Amino acid sequence: MRLLPLVIIGLVASAAEAQTTVSPGSLPSARTAAEQNPTSLEAVIWHARFVGYTDFAAAVAMYSAALQRWPDEPWLLRHRGHRYISLRQFDAAKADLSRGFELTRGKPDLVEQDGQPNPSGIPTSTLQSNIRYHLALAQFLTGDFAPAAEIWAEDARVAKNLDQRAAATYWWVLSLARGGDLGAARRVLGTVRADWTIIENGSYHRLLLWMKGELPEAELRASMTTPLERQTIGNGLAQWKFATGDRAGATAARAEVLATGPSAAFGFIAAEQLRP
Repeated sequence: MRLLPLVIIGLVASAAEAQTTVSPGSLPSARTAAEQNPTSLEAVIWHARFVGYTDFAAAVAMYSAALQRWPDEPWLLRHRGHRYISLRQFDAAKADLSRGFELTRGKPDLVEQDGQPNPSGIPTSTLQSNIRYHLALAQFLTGDFAPAAEIWAEDARVAKNLDQRAAATYWWVLSLARGGDLGAARRVLGTVRADWTIIENGSYHRLLLWMKGELPEAELRASMTTPLERQTIGNGLAQWKFATGDRAGATAARAEVLATGPSAAFGFIAAEQLRP
């Protein structure tokens, strides 16, 4: 999961200084903290994040209200942009995330704590990586493949761990392929290694190995054991098959994804936008 602050790894100029905290763990706890600390940006965002797990529109309204108090706050723009994607409001997402990208570019980054931690308990993303990731995703979803590829290329280059690199490289390859540059996509695939140690982006890593030709499709499909994996892997199958001219295969893979929905998973949303 890609969620909020905040282990400090540098000082970020902000309307409200980020602090080092972990997830409150539940919506009731997050709500109580926000009620007790209404002037705490951190508490307000945690509350909105937990609301956003089940009510995207309500979370957007909460982030919008917070932006009245903390204008141009990158954390708020990052999270509202994410939920605009959940609502399929891609232009609004691009506006928020582009602004967040401008505000944070060239500044020290912050590790983003997970609201729902992975089994290792180790956060794998940062404020800036999440802004880049979601901005490029919104661009991909609207068919702006060239700018999406540029951002994911940067994200892969500056990745602080292999989970970030796997996710960025996966979408970078798809952006290049969907943009018609299969040669560049295959060159990027040449940098992918099977021995990468991945904490939470295993589906992306396996898809990269499949696209590279190092993992059979049957073995890739064997890992589709949860709805999220079926959406993520199914979309990857559909996107790559479409880009490489297998329209029938793309149509079938897309149908498999849509049969799992409705969903706000990025693989599901991307499959919705694909028209084989």
